[in-house]
Amino acid sequence: MEGSYVLIIELEKRKNINIGGLGKIKFEKGFYAYVGSAMNGIEKRIERHVMVEAGFEHKLHWHIDYLLQNAKILEIISLESKQRKECDIAKKLSEKFSGIEGFGCSDCECKTHLFYSKKLKTLREEISNIMEKI
Repeated sequence: MEGSYVLIIELEKRKNINIGGLGKIKFEKGFYAYVGSAMNGIEKRIERHVMVEAGFEHKLHWHIDYLLQNAKILEIISLESKQRKECDIAKKLSEKFSGIEGFGCSDCECKTHLFYSKKLKTLREEISNIMEKI
């Protein structure tokens, strides 16, 4: 299956994390939504994210890898599609949530692909609404 996905991630405490080329970033305690695409297979990409989170993958490649070493994935929402939809999802999320500028979007025009919310319920509801419309 190819398409786009959203990881809902929890960071249990405020933390400064070195995010590769972005440098050290201050992350607040709370919930994050990371928007990605996997045009060569969502299952393999998600499996890799889970391996990084669990500490089994030591080669860090994407910005999300650095965050996942310090946080936990709560939920994975995928959208099967032949076209990349990650930027459409990210743009909609940016209307409702703040984000970490430059995170996960070095290959597109978006400001970010990582969004923050203090409330898990609010984040889930917005993601669900966006995925239904796209």
